[in-house]
Formats: sequence, C-alpha cells, structure tokens
Amino acid sequence: MIRLRPGALLAARFTARSAARSAALAAALVAAFAAPASLADSKAPAAPTEPRPPSPGASHETRVGHWEYEGEFGPTKWNEVDPAFKGCALGKRQSPINIETRDAEKGGLKPIQFSYNAGPAEITNNGHTIQINLPSSGTARFDGLEYRLVQFHFHTPSEEKIDSMAQHMVAHLVHRAGDTKLAVVAVMFKLGKENKALKPIFDSLPQREGQTAKLNEFNPADILPGDPTYFAYTGSLTTPPCTEDVKWHVMQTPMVISYAQLSAFKKLYKMNARPVQPLNGRRVQMYLQQ
Repeated sequence: MIRLRPGALLAARFTARSAARSAALAAALVAAFAAPASLADSKAPAAPTEPRPPSPGASHETRVGHWEYEGEFGPTKWNEVDPAFKGCALGKRQSPINIETRDAEKGGLKPIQFSYNAGPAEITNNGHTIQINLPSSGTARFDGLEYRLVQFHFHTPSEEKIDSMAQHMVAHLVHRAGDTKLAVVAVMFKLGKENKALKPIFDSLPQREGQTAKLNEFNPADILPGDPTYFAYTGSLTTPPCTEDVKWHVMQTPMVISYAQLSAFKKLYKMNARPVQPLNGRRVQMYLQQ
C-alpha cells in the first residue's frame, strides 16, 4: 500500500475538489446554452437558409474535399477545397482545352489501335457523373504502348471544344498502363437518333449517389465513330486532383444520342463540365487517315 505525505494528501484532495467544481461548471454552462424543451417545441419560424441546390443525382452532404461544378465549390475554388487539389490552379498542362483545327500539327501520328470487346459492366452514380466500370473490355494502343480500358463516364456539355464549339455530351474512355500512365479517348455526342449501343445504360441510370446497376454485356467499340481522325495533346484529369501527364485523344467526329437520352442524364446532372483551360503553348497534333 502507498502512503501519501500529509502535504501530498492535501494537494490530492484540493485537485479532486477542483476537478469536481470544473465538471459542475461545465455542466451548468451546457445546460444554460441548451434550448429548453418549451422553446424547441414552439412554432417560432426557423432562421432562413439558402442551401446550394446540388444536382439531383448527387449527395446533399458537404464533405471534406467536396467539390462541385458551380458555386462556392466550383472549378475556380477546387484548389481551396483540399491541398491535394492545388494542381487544378497551379498546373500548366490542364484539361479540357479548345482545339483549333487550323493550328493543329498535321501528320506524325499513328491511328489508335482499338482492341475492345464485349464484357460485363457496372453502371455507377459517383456523385459527379455516371461512370461505367469495365473489368474486361479490352485495350487500346497509343504510340506503341498498350493501355487497358478501365471505365468511361459522361460530361454535359462536352468539356473539350473543337474550333470553340462544344457538343451536347462527351464520353471519356479512361485507359491505364501500369500504375501511373493514363490515356483518355474523348468521344463527343450531338443530338440525333437514339444511340442503340448506349440504350441499356440510359435505361438503367442509377438515380442516387452510390447506387449501381449491372449489365451482363457491353461493348465499348460500339460507341466509337467510324472516322479515325483524332487530336492528341498532353493534359490532365478534368476533375480534382487534376493530375497532369494524361495523354488525351479527342475524336473529331461526334456520335449521336437522342434528346430523351440526354434529358435522362441531365435530370441527374444538369451540368458537369469543367471550363476549357489555357493551352500554354502546348503542342496539339491531328491524325488524318491517309
């Protein structure tokens, strides 16, 4: 058994009494600032609020790192949302861009070698767009290097522009080689007839963030244009963290979607396109079929 000296015993008792008084004071303060039940149950109107109207398909919850396409968390503020997003403001090779056909270098490129195939697909509402994950839908070869297609997703209107003109929608087909190399193929869509290849996707759009739907089979080759002409440049992801050194390939010829298909997407995401970014002297090349 440990015996305390008289002085130490008095100090311990004083400390215990002080702690008890502090706890009682804290409890009193909490009680003083808590709303009485009578007030909580009263019918006095609540203070007016003006919440941001998020896209219907997105979560209404504000989270750390939360970003949007408009308002206080829009593209000009992405770098302030999270320190990891500083490249969105400081990067010099950002995407999307406006491609001027007359300024693009003609020649010097090879055709993209697409080796896509049908496979299972998972449609996901990720809170910013509809994304289709493709675990086994093939590859594409860019400049002699093979990349695996991992997913594609949509933006409306198209993020990239050609000769200052955007289309109604774009699909970004994201490819990966190893752990760090990324290549994206952009296929734009204009209004026209129903896109039969995309019909099973637009018929199954998950309505809320985090929801998914499964397709037994989808072939991404069916949404590629017959014209192999494309523009190539080095850019970035168009969403935070805006990582650079992404190889971009923008198909010149748009595909078509119907008004009903576009409307189904816009009911979830009215607008989810980042504005075009400065070219900053980057080289833009154009592949033309011989």
